[in-house]
Order: sequence, then C-alpha cells, then structure tokens
Amino acid sequence: MRDSRRTRAVLVVLLLASLTLIALNGNSGPGRELRSAAGAVFGPVQRVAASAFRPIHNFFGGIGKNDQAKIDALEKENDALRLAERSSQYAQCRAGELDALLRIAGLGQYTIKAAQVIAVGPRQGFAWTAEIDAGALDGLKVGMTVINGDGLVGRLKTVSGSTSTVLLTIDPSFNVGARVEKSIEIGFVGGEGTDPMQVQMLSGQAVLKPGDRLVTDTRAGSTFAGGIPIGSLLEVRGTVGSQTRYATLKPYVNFTSLDVVGVIVLDPRTDPRDSVLPPKPTPGAAPVSVTCGSPSVSVAANPPAAPSTSPSPSHTP
Repeated sequence: MRDSRRTRAVLVVLLLASLTLIALNGNSGPGRELRSAAGAVFGPVQRVAASAFRPIHNFFGGIGKNDQAKIDALEKENDALRLAERSSQYAQCRAGELDALLRIAGLGQYTIKAAQVIAVGPRQGFAWTAEIDAGALDGLKVGMTVINGDGLVGRLKTVSGSTSTVLLTIDPSFNVGARVEKSIEIGFVGGEGTDPMQVQMLSGQAVLKPGDRLVTDTRAGSTFAGGIPIGSLLEVRGTVGSQTRYATLKPYVNFTSLDVVGVIVLDPRTDPRDSVLPPKPTPGAAPVSVTCGSPSVSVAANPPAAPSTSPSPSHTP
C-alpha cells in the first residue's frame, strides 16, 4: 500500500509538470506572459552579450572572406604568369625556327620570303597541303620552292593575294629530282603520306646504303632549287647492276609541326651542292634532345665540323 501511494504521487507530479509545460508553450495564456516577463529580464543581457562578442565574430568572419579574396587574386596572377611563360616559350621556339631557316637560306644563298603556316590539311583534292599567310602581294608565284630550317617542305600549288597553298613533299602526287650526297647519282623522290618516302634511282649501278643523305637536284627537268636537304635513306632494295634501284627515305622535316617556313623567291646563281646539309654527328656522340613546343630537335653534342662539300665543282648545274 505504501508503494502504491508513492507511485500515485509521482504520477500526479509528472502529470502536473506536463500540463504546466503545455501551458507555457502556448501562444496565449499565462505561458505567454511568463515568456514576455523572461524576455524583459534577460533580453538586455542578451543584447549586451551580443554587442560584446560581435566584433570578435566579425573579425574571425572577415579573415575567411579576406583569405578567399587573396586566394582568388593569387590564382588569377598565377594563370597570367603561366600564360606569359607559355607565350615566351613559343616566342623562343619561333625565334629558333627562324634562325634555322635563315641559316639554311644563307648557306644555300636562297632569297626567301618568310611566312607563317596557318592551316594544315587537304585542299583541292590533295591529301597533304599547308596554308601560309603570304601570297601574290608578297611576290609569290605558283611552283616556288618552300623550305624550313630542316629542309624541303614542298612547293606552291596555288597563290592568292595574301595566302598560298603549299603541296607538301609527302603528298602522294609529289615528285622531286634528288641526288645522293657526295655523288652524281640522281633519282626521284615521291611522297607516301605518313609512310616513308619512296626513292627510285635512274641508274641500276647506283651504290646506296642506309643513312645516305639526299638533296634536291636541278637536273632531270627539276624546277626546284638545288641543294635542299630532303632526308636520309632507311632501306635499300635491289642489288647493284639490277635494272633499277629503290629505297625508302625518312624526310628531315616534321610535317605535323610546321610553323615558320620560307618561300624561295630567287634561286642561287650556282648549285650549293652539299653545303646546306648539316655536319654529320661524330659516331658514338649522344644527341642532346631539345624540345620546343610539339617538335623535338636533336642537336649534336660534338662541336660542328665544316660543311661537307662535293668533289664536283660548285658551278656544275
């Protein structure tokens, strides 16, 4: 009985507490008056506390905003620096290409008009062509030879007022008379697209071996300027004494990264023969690879030797 009375007393107290809480939580009645009285007593204290801590809150909040603004500014500055660095690298790359072009033009005594390649792709039924930003207004004409710092690029196929189309040497319709370095053996080199170029020698007695270098030749009805480096032999087919000699050739020019080229507007008075070819690297010397943009240029580690010359006189046509 004693336990039952105690249990009932606890239940009554809990019930009264619940009713009191419900009353205090209502929008009207004595609860509203109690909440208003509590607000009147504690409101000023809350406002004073908020005023005291507001500068601290603003200070720490401001740190986050200022840091984000600084981060954004630094990111923009870094982007600008990266763009400037890339522009500088591209300018240096173009300067190197122009230097190489002027070197080959000087050695061969070619009078050139420098131009920029603005597009590469098929044009007018030809598979491999390039568009340059120079044309008839610059003195260019159809058939002129196009070179860069590595060698033969092609010839002008069409010319308009301010632009021209270059038929590249790797186009299947392209054909150029060529001569083997330090010899009088001549033949013809034709394009094969992305495959190695094809070489056909006129004489079955021609002595060929892989690594032999070929330059353009002014004989055999060729209208190209002479002495321009074309490429080096990869594989030789047929034996000496057979009816014809064939070979495959790797061109010196990288046709997927053409940029600065030169159009020969005036051929040299005499054939430069082999003087435009770069010196051969010393056997065993490791080349130093210099990357400039997309193309990769190999520079011989050994000091340059004097340009090779042909035993034939320089005035030989």
